[in-house]
Amino acid sequence: MPGRRTLRRAQIALAAVALLGGTGCGYNRIQQLDEQANTAQHNIETQLQRRADLIPNLVATVKGYAQQEQIIFTRVADAQRGLTGALAGHDPSQMAQANDNLTRALVPMLTLVQAYPQLQSNQQFLKLQDELTGTENRIAVARTDYNSAVREYNTTIRTFPSAMTAKVTGAKPRAYFEVTNPAAREAPTVDFSQPAAPGAATPATPAPPPPAPSGAKTP
Repeated sequence: MPGRRTLRRAQIALAAVALLGGTGCGYNRIQQLDEQANTAQHNIETQLQRRADLIPNLVATVKGYAQQEQIIFTRVADAQRGLTGALAGHDPSQMAQANDNLTRALVPMLTLVQAYPQLQSNQQFLKLQDELTGTENRIAVARTDYNSAVREYNTTIRTFPSAMTAKVTGAKPRAYFEVTNPAAREAPTVDFSQPAAPGAATPATPAPPPPAPSGAKTP
């Protein structure tokens, strides 16, 4: 009967797991590495959430000085919502892509800041900028730790004899935290030590004086 066959398969699988564990075929090691990767992913998500939470206040501060740049602010807000949505899905690849999208959306806004000296000296902006930089540094560390944990886990479940245990228990390779688009892997940066680009929010050039009337003497 189908029910008995299903039960028999389950019994065989359980016996195989017990046998593999008893002969040192890596069951406990796989579980340990999987939990290690889970912890590393949680650390990434914590820092990404912190970054997402900082963005609205940063946008509000910059908007107070440059309200006319609505398109830039809208793109940043959309990217921030994209990161929040990716965090809800807990998919490392999607989180990495959403985080990269946010980085790229922030570049025009942070470049815009260079044209507003008063904003660059605003204490609220400086505080948010420092917090954002610190969070990005922690994301970089957490990403390295996570990818290292995943690499060790993936290698283990593909290597004999642990591969036998992985097949019986259904252990699958984990995704790395990385941007899948090769062209987007190098994140853009903004250097606040450089002056604003020529033409960015510069005062208008005074109009030339009208031509002298015909026949008038020129000085």
